[in-house]
Amino acid sequence: MSTSAHPSADAIRNAGAVTDRLVTANTRYAADFTDPGMDARPVLHVAVVACMDARLDLHAALGLELGDCHTIRNAGGVVTDDVIRSLTISQRALGTRSVMLVHHTNCGLESLTEDFRHELEDEVGQRPAWAVEAFRDVDQDVRQSMQRVRTSPFLLHTDDVRGFVFDVTTGLLREISPA
Repeated sequence: MSTSAHPSADAIRNAGAVTDRLVTANTRYAADFTDPGMDARPVLHVAVVACMDARLDLHAALGLELGDCHTIRNAGGVVTDDVIRSLTISQRALGTRSVMLVHHTNCGLESLTEDFRHELEDEVGQRPAWAVEAFRDVDQDVRQSMQRVRTSPFLLHTDDVRGFVFDVTTGLLREISPA
């Protein structure tokens, strides 16, 4: 697998087109926007950590409305130092008490290895400071992420930490028992 992303001629011609479309959509959105009068504290006092996969519409899948939760997303939904940072701010400054972890079936991290970092280093001349956090067993990765949350010295509330795997073909959650 190559880490190189050499743009095609079409990609170069269309550079910015998608972002322009999104900015235009925002202009339409803002035309009818009214301040919902909320603050940054989530109504349900929950933070959801999930994969960045475009197939996961978390608010729809979990029945959430604007203002219900904090949503923290990254590749794999893995609990990294930056996720702990966000959860710490979410709990200590903004009042969340529960943590829900959502990984999913057919995750792209299941097909990567730490060799990805070495390929990047070969290509750009510098190894990333971050780990890929690839995995082969999604259930075990959810357990590891739950353990990282539960053992973090920075988090105040680690008694309500639950992990799930979202099935991208059925839309159902499957709860994972902690180790």
